[in-house]
Amino acid sequence: MLYQRLDQVRALADITEARPQMTRQQRLRRWADILGREGARPLEALRWVEFYAEPERRQLRRDGSPISLAYADPVLRAAGLEGDTLGDAQTFFSLSDEDAHRLLCDCHFNGAMTGRSAGRRLRAMSHPGIFGRLAQLFA
Repeated sequence: MLYQRLDQVRALADITEARPQMTRQQRLRRWADILGREGARPLEALRWVEFYAEPERRQLRRDGSPISLAYADPVLRAAGLEGDTLGDAQTFFSLSDEDAHRLLCDCHFNGAMTGRSAGRRLRAMSHPGIFGRLAQLFA
């Protein structure tokens, strides 16, 4: 067995940062909790999400949006949320285009997105199966 000093091992080792592992359901629920704490405070929905081609759509962002609030959370950033764009959110939260549109586009909120309303939609989405889909209808 070869014995080496700690500084020698560090020089040879490929050290990577360990990220806390969260399931999709845990990530969505954490995001829902963050938004729910905002209560009736208005949030900024993304505008006209469905009209952008994919590369441009993935770059959409807005200050004060649900995504920017998620990115401000150190736990979600430590778990791997890399930015506050729609593409970052879709990748990290495993959102389909349809899910992202339903959750974040202004056409579903008529200018009245609040932390509470966005959090309810996210919480419904975090429930797997038929009950989660039913809850989304009433969120």
